[in-house]
Amino acid sequence: MIRVGLVDDQHLVRAGLRALLDRAPDIEVVGEAGDGDAAYRLAVTERPDVLLMDVRMPGTDGIEATRRIVADGRLTGVRVVVLTTFDTDEYVFEAIRAGASGFLLKDTGPDELRGAVRVVRAGEALLSPAVTRRVMAAVRSGNRAPDPARLGSLTVREREVLAEVAAGRSNDEIGAVLHISPATARTYVSRLLAKLHARDRSQLVVAAYESGLVRPGSPPDPG
Repeated sequence: MIRVGLVDDQHLVRAGLRALLDRAPDIEVVGEAGDGDAAYRLAVTERPDVLLMDVRMPGTDGIEATRRIVADGRLTGVRVVVLTTFDTDEYVFEAIRAGASGFLLKDTGPDELRGAVRVVRAGEALLSPAVTRRVMAAVRSGNRAPDPARLGSLTVREREVLAEVAAGRSNDEIGAVLHISPATARTYVSRLLAKLHARDRSQLVVAAYESGLVRPGSPPDPG
């Protein structure tokens, strides 16, 4: 069973999410929380596989709660997925930077919601390439300049793999594009996680955009 926690300050939203997830035979909702402090306590007591986290809540918000969960060594198995109404919400980017494994729009369909929970539980990032580009574009339009030096330790091939990760491709798809085996692609992704001190693939996407390797609206430039 995939254990899921629900965090939103609106009871009706939590009830709706629970109703949708309870229909899946392999998903179990193990708890709910209405703010960031309660979300952290839920993560500690229940250790859900996936925590669906609203960003904008009174008191401790979803970003701070995500930071606390990611920083707690006891909770390395808890994956946070941010729930948002807007696909260009700068807070989404901040949550991913804080360690969230991706984000979902609150109008996501039932099948997509359940599929997303399974994807994140399997260790993949939940970042729609189209939506990610819009989020990054909105943030970068008023943010600091790219920092190419961040990728200074990467080989040319590792940059190529990073660009494909940022494009939202799986290991199988990266292997097909770069003419390497999926196992080799997986090895490269593991190296990238270690070299860039990233928790998961979603933080690799952030690194690709922040370094300027990938630019919103432009094809990847692995050079």
